[in-house]
Amino acid sequence: MTETINGNAFHAALTGPFSGIVSWAQLTELWATIRAHPEGWYIYAIGEPVPTDVADPETLIRFTEEIDTLLRREHREDYCGIVYADDKAQPSFIKIFDPHNLGSSCGSSGVKTLPGWLLTRMPPETLADPRPLPESRKRWWRGLFQRQPA
Repeated sequence: MTETINGNAFHAALTGPFSGIVSWAQLTELWATIRAHPEGWYIYAIGEPVPTDVADPETLIRFTEEIDTLLRREHREDYCGIVYADDKAQPSFIKIFDPHNLGSSCGSSGVKTLPGWLLTRMPPETLADPRPLPESRKRWWRGLFQRQPA
């Protein structure tokens, strides 16, 4: 059973232990693990309305493809390091940080940076991010769900 903080299982999962996906090869492996069992995932872009339904498998697969492309294009490093999973072998909660808003994800600066996106098997709750979501990210997010699968 998930330990809760003030009765909030989602918050407990969000702030619980995570492992960093350090290399791009590890990210590829994580996506393959998710795509092997694409049912039952919520996709949440922080700053957008919280999803009330799980994504269908095609949408989840398309999201993993598109976010992978975005991360590799905009996080111009030879390592990943901005994706975290609660369990690399059997993930149920994944935090994806926006390459243009990395801040201090560990909170060492006193201000904890929220991820840009969450993949979770539990219904997400609204996360208040004090930074406005850039219009370019809003367009990317909305365009993702308007595109027809190939």
